[in-house]
Amino acid sequence: MGDFPVIDEDQKRRLARLEARIEAAKKVEPVKAHGDEHYSQAHLAWRMVIELVVGLGIGFGLGYGLDSLFGTLPIFLILFTMLGLAAGIKTMLRSAREIQETKLAETADKTDERT
Repeated sequence: MGDFPVIDEDQKRRLARLEARIEAAKKVEPVKAHGDEHYSQAHLAWRMVIELVVGLGIGFGLGYGLDSLFGTLPIFLILFTMLGLAAGIKTMLRSAREIQETKLAETADKTDERT
């Protein structure tokens, strides 16, 4: 027979403990860096600002276009700018609610995994 090393029970137990520690280390979730979290929050904030500005811009453009078409400069401009503002705010609030639901779902998933 070959020259295989003989493994005693103590070495088997240490090897089993080492394998268990390696498996436990593989299951640990990586810690989110603070910079990544900050980036995602800044990204979401810019998304909301852009949604508001786009709503205003579209309302202003439609209002100005209709006023120049009909020759009634301030009426449609003011009306559609206000409607654009309302649409931008509504879109912002919808995005905020969507983000909040996502965060709550992530938190619930993490607590379910721990129990």
